[in-house]
Amino acid sequence: MQPLESRINYKFRNSFLLAEALTHPSLAYESQKPHFDNQRLEFLGDAVLQLVVTEKLFKMFPDFTEGRLTKLRSRVVSRRALARFAMVIHLGDYVLLGKGEEATGGRRRLSTLADAFEALIGAVYLDSGPDEARRLVLDLFESEIGNMVSSPEERNPKGELQELLQAIQPQAPIYRIVGESGPDHRRVFQAEVSWRKLILATGKGKSKKEAEARAAAEALRNRIWEEEEKGE
Repeated sequence: MQPLESRINYKFRNSFLLAEALTHPSLAYESQKPHFDNQRLEFLGDAVLQLVVTEKLFKMFPDFTEGRLTKLRSRVVSRRALARFAMVIHLGDYVLLGKGEEATGGRRRLSTLADAFEALIGAVYLDSGPDEARRLVLDLFESEIGNMVSSPEERNPKGELQELLQAIQPQAPIYRIVGESGPDHRRVFQAEVSWRKLILATGKGKSKKEAEARAAAEALRNRIWEEEEKGE
């Protein structure tokens, strides 16, 4: 079993499908094989993900309106979320890229990771059918979907940031309160988040917890660690 198959606990019957799922269009272009890349599998995998997650949320929250369910689904299957799931299984290590895409940091690019993740799900669907694809999706998304039971309306930026960074290197981000202002009854805290000695962002809030969450959310928007990684 290949390392990636071990990570997702799935053994492909048709290894050709796995190879196709991992082939970025840039490599297909350079090899003059324009029809062999992961774009068609990405299209299929996107539909599979949407259906599996929609069904799960529909059953989990029977009293939720269509609008609330749509927001929850977006939280799980957004491109940023899919890229984060891809990082957890180190999918970027296995994607086959063209030389130009490799040189410009494509292996860690959000779109590359999200597309490859969708293609992987599509490949599993073709390889074994809907039941196995559903099992894989729910296994990989178990933690995120489980968090929705306790906080269905709230994002968890601190958790997202930690999961994203630790997929790159097993070191958690560090938070510290760097300032306080205002009267005692209307205190405002300023938090700073750093990782590997790199200051990622700051955020303000009416509590230390809120300030840290806003710092994490700002770090997720800026993603300045990506620039540092490119420069190394």
